[in-house]
Amino acid sequence: ERFVLPPEASFYNLYKRRFEPGNGQRIDQALLAIEEANGNKLKDAGKSVFQDISFNSDRLGEERQKNTILTPFFSKTSPSPNSISNPAALAHSMSLAMVTNTSSKTLQPVAGKKQASSTPHPKCRNSSPKFCSPMPGDTICDPACGSGSLLMKCGRKVFDTYGIKQYALYGQEAIGSTWSLAKMNMFLHGEDNHKIEWGDTIRNPKLLDGHGNLMRFDIVTANPPFSLDKWGAEEAMHDKFNRFNRGLPPKTKGDYAFILHMVETLRPGTGRMGVVVPHGVLFRGASEGKIRQKLIDENLLDSVIGLPEKLFYGTSIPAAILVFKAQKIDQSVLFIDASREFKAGKSQNLLTPEHVGKVVNTYRERASVSKYAHLASLHELQENNYNLNIPRYVNGSEEENLVHLEEVRAERKDLKARFLPLEDTMESYLKELGYPDGT
Repeated sequence: ERFVLPPEASFYNLYKRRFEPGNGQRIDQALLAIEEANGNKLKDAGKSVFQDISFNSDRLGEERQKNTILTPFFSKTSPSPNSISNPAALAHSMSLAMVTNTSSKTLQPVAGKKQASSTPHPKCRNSSPKFCSPMPGDTICDPACGSGSLLMKCGRKVFDTYGIKQYALYGQEAIGSTWSLAKMNMFLHGEDNHKIEWGDTIRNPKLLDGHGNLMRFDIVTANPPFSLDKWGAEEAMHDKFNRFNRGLPPKTKGDYAFILHMVETLRPGTGRMGVVVPHGVLFRGASEGKIRQKLIDENLLDSVIGLPEKLFYGTSIPAAILVFKAQKIDQSVLFIDASREFKAGKSQNLLTPEHVGKVVNTYRERASVSKYAHLASLHELQENNYNLNIPRYVNGSEEENLVHLEEVRAERKDLKARFLPLEDTMESYLKELGYPDGT
């Protein structure tokens, strides 16, 4: 009922003919037929989900070689009850199949895929959904959604907590092949209530309401590219949505471009936001410092959570989660230093459920914890010139042992008393050796 499936495009039909020549051509024809039969469900502004895939490329070899490659593919994804009832396994298979070269339209091995974005990927379950507390009826947006995993975790949080699928997922992704992955991920995981747009969020935001204005959401969460160069500063100078009224981020660092976009899409009153950022966002000056000051003075920043280093694939630098709220109950900012809370791995560190639970509980209790968390007042932030560097607020260093001066003085007297007889003995030895003056 979710899709129109033409008979010739069913997996069963392709599976029955898997030993016949022309597997690649039949798969491509099946994908095209599914796409045409489902209107705009698998298309967006002329871009199709299957556009970057071809199982019939000459780069797979001549016809016999293609069949040698593709026949085992059918066997490994045979329509058994177990495989069909496991959407996660199907999604994983589709993800592998969609790692393609967009220019040559040939299948490429996963290890050979060039990273198209500088976004680091965490070797942990992103905990942003826990801080934003998704609830039934929420509209949830990720403006840099990648393959959509963070959006689906937010939806899953609602279902696990309340037992109902009453929410809507929205996202935008700049890279076409990744947008395709996000669309298929949503369908294969049963997330039909979604709208994933293809395009550059900063240069051309596409999640708009009926009047052409930016849509507003109850939850906005993202793991955007770290310090993206050439993010669109020239276009931002004339932004028709007025997203950069607090200041224009530097041309070579787009961190605050994403933050400002996300803040502008928060629903007044209920909007909550969680974003993963590099630590430079916390303390860099110039235009970023002015933007940071305005966000704090407007009482939008709710919490700063420091994460461990080596938590993300592709970079060893530590990161932080910034939590914003459209409406707060006080003017304080909670700092949490979770940089030492991790399980060490061979090349990457990992946040265990216990580590995440400690952070989440501390965030909810919103109280200072020695060497771990500090609830800072607006006055403290102003005294620190709006610098959010976590060690300024949370002192995690071990205390030095106190020096007892009377004990040191007594020990010194004892050493001096023992040293004088040794001096006399040394002088007598020197005289015997012919050095009467002790030199």
